Amino acid sequence: MRSAVRRAAVATTVLSAVVLLGACSSTTGSADAGSSPSGVATAPSASASTPSGVTGTALSGTPAATAPTPSAAPATPTSAASAVAASLPVLGTVWAPGVRGYGVARPAGLSNNGDPTGIVTDLNWSSWGGAKAEGTGSAEYVGPGQSVAQGSAEQATVVAFDLGTCHGQTAYRALEWYFPGKGQHFDPTRYFDACTGQDHGM
Repeated sequence: MRSAVRRAAVATTVLSAVVLLGACSSTTGSADAGSSPSGVATAPSASASTPSGVTGTALSGTPAATAPTPSAAPATPTSAASAVAASLPVLGTVWAPGVRGYGVARPAGLSNNGDPTGIVTDLNWSSWGGAKAEGTGSAEYVGPGQSVAQGSAEQATVVAFDLGTCHGQTAYRALEWYFPGKGQHFDPTRYFDACTGQDHGM
């Protein structure tokens, strides 16, 4: 009688264990199915972890190529105007302290540092660089029988000529101005030496 009861208890215990194992297997399968609906784990996208604009070579440890350094801006060339001015002849040379307009090209005025008859103002050149240069300006005109105090400002034609050198520099060596409105005209035998300051009948 006791043996039958014991066998019945063992059978009941084994049956309970089988039922419990079945329940555990069912629960584990449900958990796996819920975590991966497709049943296959998806690998993370490589493009999601790669920053935009970075190549695979840069990510592998090789330094990315750097942008070329822009070359230095070219030096500003010498202006054509400056080059031309440097090649032009000048008017004589500064032959005494206080004189103005000598030793330069296209002077805007002249002064021999003396009385008003040796001054030309508002001088505009119509030509410069050839065998002679011509321009017009305002100068003191003293008529026959008049004193310097009686002179008046008149339009004068200025001519620089005798192209040569003054102290090694290309220059106009002679200068004359006259008054066409007073019947005067250019006379190359009457001039002012622009290199020495000597007056030849001006």
